[in-house]
Amino acid sequence: MRPLLLPLLALLLTTGSLSAADPIKATASFSILADIVERVGGDRVVVSSIVGPDSDAHTYSPTVGDARSVAKADIVFINGLGFEGWIGDLIAASGNDAPVITVTRDIEPLLIDGEADPHAWNDLTNGVAYAAAIKEGLSALDPDNAAVYAANQHAFAKEINELLARVQPRFAALPQNQRSVVTAHDAFGYFEAQFGLRFLAPVGMNTDAEPSARGLAQLIRQIKAEDIGGLFVENITNPDLVAQIAEETGLDIGGRLYSDALSAQGGPATSYLAMMHHNIATLLSTLSRP
Repeated sequence: MRPLLLPLLALLLTTGSLSAADPIKATASFSILADIVERVGGDRVVVSSIVGPDSDAHTYSPTVGDARSVAKADIVFINGLGFEGWIGDLIAASGNDAPVITVTRDIEPLLIDGEADPHAWNDLTNGVAYAAAIKEGLSALDPDNAAVYAANQHAFAKEINELLARVQPRFAALPQNQRSVVTAHDAFGYFEAQFGLRFLAPVGMNTDAEPSARGLAQLIRQIKAEDIGGLFVENITNPDLVAQIAEETGLDIGGRLYSDALSAQGGPATSYLAMMHHNIATLLSTLSRP
């Protein structure tokens, strides 16, 4: 991360008192979270995202512009669980003492090799928990509009629950030999647990790591020896590694999944729910093939 020097703080704007007539200025750490804040906040909230669509929060380096954005925020939303390793320094450099809401605070994280998996949004039920934490944060800041935030959160949760009711039977019906999936990095542990799949990846939870030659060779041998339902690229990772796996195993690439970021405008995953619809449809389309 490029250092955010203290002299730059003199350039940053500070927030004034919140007026009931003014929209709340919210900053979210990454695009998926920013969309959920927009859904809960509605017209009362203007949201900016530090890490934008199709960008990788694991390897992101904040800029002076990001510090300015945080400095002007009335409230800041972060994922937590170590997902944004740079966020503490960025908030400190901004000089802002606005509330910071960690949306995973009420979620029991999955542990991988003793380390918390930060990709909790990939469980749809956790998406409801994110929205609940956002509602509480906005309501504490703006109690006059608490009913608005509650109604928006309820509508969002209803859409998620309806989606779950539709797709859970379809995943449950998949045969055992069509339940294993290979992706570029280990971002789908919560999705795996929710829908009874198995995800394999050459890179761990953090995309900043590089796969070892031994680990990659072992994964390729495993793919050749076992029934693998699908191989997928991700929007935030270099597709070359997945292409190499496809070439060495003969597996076809089943499509693109959105793991850690939304798609840019015009793409298939411009909101959290659109992303989940896309990922579910892409996986089911490939895994359901005879």
